[in-house]
Amino acid sequence: MSERSHSVVGRPALEEVDLREHGAKGTTSDRRLFIQFQAFSRMDGQPAPTTQDLVAALSNKSTDLVLYEDARDPRGFGLALASEDPGVIMDVTRQVFADPAWQGLTIKPEYTMMGRTYALGYEADLEDTLLQRPRRHLLEAEWPWCVWYPLRRAGAFETLEKDEQRAILGEHATIGMSWARSGVARDIRLACHGLAGEDNDFVLALFAHEVHPLSALVNRMRSTVQTSRYLEKLGPFFLGRAVWRSTTLQG
Repeated sequence: MSERSHSVVGRPALEEVDLREHGAKGTTSDRRLFIQFQAFSRMDGQPAPTTQDLVAALSNKSTDLVLYEDARDPRGFGLALASEDPGVIMDVTRQVFADPAWQGLTIKPEYTMMGRTYALGYEADLEDTLLQRPRRHLLEAEWPWCVWYPLRRAGAFETLEKDEQRAILGEHATIGMSWARSGVARDIRLACHGLAGEDNDFVLALFAHEVHPLSALVNRMRSTVQTSRYLEKLGPFFLGRAVWRSTTLQG
């Protein structure tokens, strides 16, 4: 047996690595938006920062930011940051925490989430899906209430054929689009494989004019194939109200 044939026997074929996002009609993109969410509460023995104090520390930062008041913690806040460059998110976060107003707050690590936008393969406008629509939903002033939460799918989902996986994920996407078109609620879906402290697969953010549609939409998702059969963990849930944005977008 030759040296060449010996080196090939029993070796699996190398897979082709393609990191692009794929949309409809063969469209592709190498761009995507990263979003990080963190929640905080006042440290015991520290003076309580005001919303105005925190906003002052966020002004003139080089990325999109949203500050939330925590609906379940009267001393708590949430912060969302978005950028195509995750390094920018890290830099801005460190700048923010260097400000004295934020040093009196402690991070609630169970609510720290980071993810990236992605495509399922049928998106007609890939750039809007990956970059523009998530920013619109995040920064729209008329949709102040939000729920942020992570989820982890059961391992059995990964054994399904790709077409069946797309159909299951598409069911969630269709529900989200239906609620958005009805003017009731909007969502952001982020993949977070390897980006979170726990082994979660996705981060979801839901936005609405008031609280009730957020709870109703989570309840609606319970009956989907993904939630009822293939979810291993859901939450924890952060419920908050946006009180400041670095930018306001219309539409």
